[in-house]
Amino acid sequence: MLGNARSQGATMTLPPGDSEGGPDNRHRGADQWLFVQSGSGLAIVNGTRVRLGPGSLVLIERGDRHEIRNTGGTPLKTLNIYVPPAYTDDGDELPRGRA
Repeated sequence: MLGNARSQGATMTLPPGDSEGGPDNRHRGADQWLFVQSGSGLAIVNGTRVRLGPGSLVLIERGDRHEIRNTGGTPLKTLNIYVPPAYTDDGDELPRGRA
């Protein structure tokens, strides 16, 4: 992860068939922009399904429940931007900040 006091960026790679998040996954203090670099998959945000492919851009607002699934045969690679930062340097979720 790379960031400052106002934002944070991270890459994510999901192998074929893998997923991240789930029905209880949400960032209480940050919006997340997810940009697909390569691969294909599915984002489920508050129950709405969004197909993912190279060039897809999805906004996951703070508090949205979400899951990202790799539905393709190659790794799903994404760039994720969090505003404000969502995680500590150790990968733990930061507590909810003020809006």
